[in-house]
Amino acid sequence: MFDKRGILTLIIGCICAAVLVVIDQLIKAWVVNDFALSESREWLKIGSTKIMNLTYVLNSGAAFSSFSGRRVMLILIPVVLTILCLFGLLYFAKMSKLSVVGVTMVLGGGVGNLIDRIFNGGEVIDYLDVQLFDFAVFNFADVCICVGVALVAFYLLILEPIAAKKAKQNPPAEESAHE
Repeated sequence: MFDKRGILTLIIGCICAAVLVVIDQLIKAWVVNDFALSESREWLKIGSTKIMNLTYVLNSGAAFSSFSGRRVMLILIPVVLTILCLFGLLYFAKMSKLSVVGVTMVLGGGVGNLIDRIFNGGEVIDYLDVQLFDFAVFNFADVCICVGVALVAFYLLILEPIAAKKAKQNPPAEESAHE
């Protein structure tokens, strides 16, 4: 059903996603062990301008605390998306390394936050607190998800249409010889 390249991409993608999950969980363990809940510490600063703080908060919702308190939904949807990511690794294996990286990042970030939801009473541990403007507190897994989605979207919306247009304008020599 799947070729060797697809299976290899799936295996490598899962290993890389697992590394992202470990990084995410190690950072969260450090925050939980070293910070009091709601504690905030300066982290990145240029001159007198605060860029980012580390602030330990718990989020029972999804992005920007949406769907707060809907634990079952916030567990089931990531499980379905995790399965879709696994198929995405197989699908993109022959097409785009950029998309494989993106799907791997989404997979790792999604599983990292899913672990929190399952083992932390439905709450995700957040700690990255942007100070330059008003923004939600987030975590490494969230960064992986957002960057991964952006990479896949960039491929699907920009790179793939450009490649398809070029292929249409310059058909392979065999096809043009038969016309």
